[in-house]
Amino acid sequence: MVTATAPAPQQCRWHTFTSLARLEQAATQTILEAARAAIASRGAFRIVLAGGSTPRNVYQMLRQTNANGGDAAWRAWNIYFGDERCLPPEHAERNSHMAQQAWLNHVAIPQQQVHTIPAELGAQAAAEHYARDLMNVDEFDLVLLGLGEDGHTASLFPNHDWETATAAALPVHNAPKPPPDRVSLSAQRLSRARAVLFLVSGKGKQQAINAWRAGMPIPAASITPPSGVDVYLDAALLALS
Repeated sequence: MVTATAPAPQQCRWHTFTSLARLEQAATQTILEAARAAIASRGAFRIVLAGGSTPRNVYQMLRQTNANGGDAAWRAWNIYFGDERCLPPEHAERNSHMAQQAWLNHVAIPQQQVHTIPAELGAQAAAEHYARDLMNVDEFDLVLLGLGEDGHTASLFPNHDWETATAAALPVHNAPKPPPDRVSLSAQRLSRARAVLFLVSGKGKQQAINAWRAGMPIPAASITPPSGVDVYLDAALLALS
């Protein structure tokens, strides 16, 4: 009889920044450094993208890398997504559409290396499709994540049945914020990464940060890569209420 083992407790490294601009600049440099290291070691860089306003600004800064004289070796980048909303592909609220407009459509990453979640197929079909797409992917080199006011990350929401899921990608129904149907990588799959970076900004995140630092089992705490996670956040959010 095989007994499932509980994941190790999450190890967090908290990095505070005095302004959102400094946070975004640091995140951009962290991504580029991770890419250089992965390409030098393994010939490819596999990154999982997050949605939201803070990542959008970071993506726009990545877009400027070549314009500023940098060489990001884009053709070695492989793009994946942590979650997606079940909306048409060109909908403004799609994470993939945002990333394409802000960054991906403007650099030389081969289109076949941009692995969007086909959420327009519906949550169940899209999750099954994306799980197949990930079958030949070992560890991600870097996973980018955000934090919701309720402690969710990707589309892993509180009080939803995802904690014990072993599939790489999950259908999400009845999400507490629109649209109700989504697709998310599972906590287990997001944890199969060499590095995980949370980008957290906004005063509305204070309660979630407090709960996280107090050891409460919010969804963000379920991401447990062996190397631990790095959290980039506004310095003001570390002040416990």
